[in-house]
Formats: sequence, C-alpha cells, structure tokens
Amino acid sequence: MKTNGGQPIASTEITRKSPVRVKMRRLGANYGTLYPPDGEAKNWWRALKVALGTSSSSFVDASLAQLQAAARLTDGPVSDTAMNAAFALIQVAAPKNEVEAALAIQMACTHAAAMAVLGRMSSQGHRTASAYASAAATLMRAYALHLETLRRLRGGVSPQITVEQVHISDEARAVIGTVAIHKTWEER
Repeated sequence: MKTNGGQPIASTEITRKSPVRVKMRRLGANYGTLYPPDGEAKNWWRALKVALGTSSSSFVDASLAQLQAAARLTDGPVSDTAMNAAFALIQVAAPKNEVEAALAIQMACTHAAAMAVLGRMSSQGHRTASAYASAAATLMRAYALHLETLRRLRGGVSPQITVEQVHISDEARAVIGTVAIHKTWEER
C-alpha cells in the first residue's frame, strides 16, 4: 500500500487492457453504422473478435447487431456511448468462446435494460412506478442468474452427492455420519 505524507492510499486501480471501442454514424434512432474510432479497421475487427472470444466474423456481426438493438441511453436513441459501455462490461467478463460471449452479451443487454427501466421509474406515478420497479427487479435477477451461469460454466461449483442411507456389510464395516462426495466438472 502506498502512502501520501504518512496517510495510506488504497490502490483501487486495476491494470486492464483498454476496452475495444466503437464509433457510430447514426442512421436513425434505432440503428447506425459502426466503425473503428481510430480508423484501423483490420486491428479493430481483430480486437472485437478477441473481446468476444471468437474467431468468427459472423458471430461478431450478429453480436454487434444485438448490442445495437439493446444499447440505448435512457429514453434516447442508440449511441456509441451505450455500445462502448456494453463492450466494457463484456470485456470484464472475458469470454473464452461464443457461449460465454453470448452470455456476456445477454448480461450487458439485461443491465442496460434494467438501468433504462430504473431511469423511467422516478418520473411516473405510483402505480406505474410499481410496475417499473417490478420489471427492474426481474431484470436484475436475470442479470444475477446470468452471472451465476457464467461462474458455473467456468467450473466455479462442483456437484455434491450426499449419502443418506448406510448399510452395514457382513464384514461389519459401516460408515457413520453423512458422506459427501465432491466431483469436479471434468470428472463428470
């Protein structure tokens, strides 16, 4: 921990790669043409593939379309700011393949939708605000389930078998108590 004149400074800065970014030329409220912010199309496309854990250009195309459909600022048109925020969230998830990328995209879209619903909630009457609160809670639960699914996909939990009955053999060998057998996902 570093100090500043005797006062400790907590290091909260995490060293990460800069997230891949997009620029957008809007063609309407719901759609725009995406392009690299620095003009380096080949490197940008390669960075998009790495960010999404894929070697498929078709997967990148489909993912960009899906993100664009969901990436809006509250009550606004599609924007590169919202797209870049979604990509930052996806890159933190660091998908290793298309399945993990699809889940990360769902997480980013669910998060954007939940924040949009929460943004609308305060400007509504009591009844409508209650419906928005319920919708936001549902979306946030879905996000948490996505996160749990990603954790399980990566082997963060192992199945457990609990033996509840014990039989004594003719040789008088028995197990007393509960026996738990843990298997890793690789052993299944």
